[in-house]
Amino acid sequence: MAETEPKPFIIGHDDLILITGATGFIGSRLVQTLLDRGFRNLRCFSRPYSNKSRLQGMTNGTRVEVVEGNLLSPQDCAAAAKGAAIIFHLAAGRGEKSIPDAFMNSVVTTRNLLEAAVQHNCLKRFVNISSFTVYTNTNKPRRRLLDERCPVETHPELRGDAYDFAKAKQDEIVAEYGAKFGIPYVIVRPGYVYGPGNRGITGRVGIGTFGVFLHLGGSNRIPFTYVDNCADAIALAGLTEGVSGEVFNVVDDDLPSSRQFLRLYKKNVRQFKSVYVPHALSFALCYLWEWYSRWSEGQLPAAFNTRKWNSFWKKTHYSNEKLKTRLGWTPKVPMTEGFRRYFESCLSGEQRA
Repeated sequence: MAETEPKPFIIGHDDLILITGATGFIGSRLVQTLLDRGFRNLRCFSRPYSNKSRLQGMTNGTRVEVVEGNLLSPQDCAAAAKGAAIIFHLAAGRGEKSIPDAFMNSVVTTRNLLEAAVQHNCLKRFVNISSFTVYTNTNKPRRRLLDERCPVETHPELRGDAYDFAKAKQDEIVAEYGAKFGIPYVIVRPGYVYGPGNRGITGRVGIGTFGVFLHLGGSNRIPFTYVDNCADAIALAGLTEGVSGEVFNVVDDDLPSSRQFLRLYKKNVRQFKSVYVPHALSFALCYLWEWYSRWSEGQLPAAFNTRKWNSFWKKTHYSNEKLKTRLGWTPKVPMTEGFRRYFESCLSGEQRA
């Protein structure tokens, strides 16, 4: 029988919680979520040059402590993790073009933080924020469910994306420290997190090139999760008793198709030219791109390949059932309201531009 009763939390409201990446799009919402749930001892870790405007209004009195540092520094990690009962690890390297840079800023930093946790030996939960990009769809039939039981990419370096590679390796090192040192961990894998503050259109819908938007998603469902809903899921994954060692995917209810989303975006934000590329054709183009990259010995990087096609554009559907039954989570912001807020923020950004 499915579990429906919420479980008690593993810490009290005055126990120290460390949040890395606290100034980011999701991290700042997580800070607010924890404050709303009554947690009063939060330590927010950020880079010295990070924009801390998202934390403004949350740092009155002793509610939130903001500390600056670099996760590549073991000393900074040790200082930040001292006394922490829960670590929410959201900081990650984004935008790196090379695998070595992504590895340094996502995997090495995570190792340093885990080493600090081992050193202090007071941690009750390490929550690693991962991504749907670690899953592989390559050997699954069409319309197959993608959930927490699905296999992850065994050769993420072949995906051609440094971020995908780093996230897969980050999950591996967290599981390794859990097995080797007994670090109690949970891995959270959000789908595409949207909302005010993130105006881009996910590549799962399509890509813009040469002044034309190539619509690749078609009838595929897009694994959206509104940023506030995602932050609430992350908080519950860290706080809920009895879920250490588990993985949770985060997607909202009533997921739209790529075609439905694109139509709504054009109606509510702006019109632009788009061309639908059928799935068979997009797969063939990725296959040819990948073949030519091999034939040219990497002169043309394999930015588009069949592994990426399977991950992003293969027909797939998603489930949040485990999140609901194990953590008692429900999306507080329904999809219609989330889109309304998102489109308004995109429109205001377009007007300012």
